Amino acid sequence: MDIPMYREEKKEYQFELIQNRIRENGGLFRTADANELEIDYRRLQTFVKEGRLRKIKSGYYTDDKTVSEERLVAALFPDGVLTMESALYEYGYLKERPKVWRIAIDKNTSKGRFNLEYPWVTPYYTEENTLKDGIEEIELAGNKMYIYSKERLICDVLKYQDKMDRKDFRRAIFSFVDDESKDMGLLMEYAEKRKVRRKVHDMIGIWLD
Repeated sequence: MDIPMYREEKKEYQFELIQNRIRENGGLFRTADANELEIDYRRLQTFVKEGRLRKIKSGYYTDDKTVSEERLVAALFPDGVLTMESALYEYGYLKERPKVWRIAIDKNTSKGRFNLEYPWVTPYYTEENTLKDGIEEIELAGNKMYIYSKERLICDVLKYQDKMDRKDFRRAIFSFVDDESKDMGLLMEYAEKRKVRRKVHDMIGIWLD
């Protein structure tokens, strides 16, 4: 015979179920999970008010005391590619992690995916063939995530120079120049594709002569 739980015991049991599902989902808890676990929506709101859960967007929650931004980004955008400052930071070209996550994504992706209360993500909508050119796979907080190769990334940095902080731009260029693992042949291939060959010659080649 099942032993009935008191109200507070049931509440704690449900929160434990939520935390387990968050771990299973790579950092996310969805309304669909609540329905499956027979947890009332009002209970979710109680956990949010108590600060035990954080609402990411409609229908999505997390426990930000144990789940990092990195893990959330990887879970929310498995089809996205880290680019610009976010990718520069992952390569160690920038010392401080930017407050805004820069994610390249297919141009046909619903803009609603980026209506987030947390974390702060800026999309770069891209043609499919361009999106997939030069991507590599890394582990981001235990989850799989795509990132542009250093050579492709620097070409994009040169292409969108005007959208970057000047200091971050300079750090990125000098870090790439000093990177012994860089592939100059590959860099020139992407420079041609991204139409920044002249910039590569003027801003990078001068430091390599």
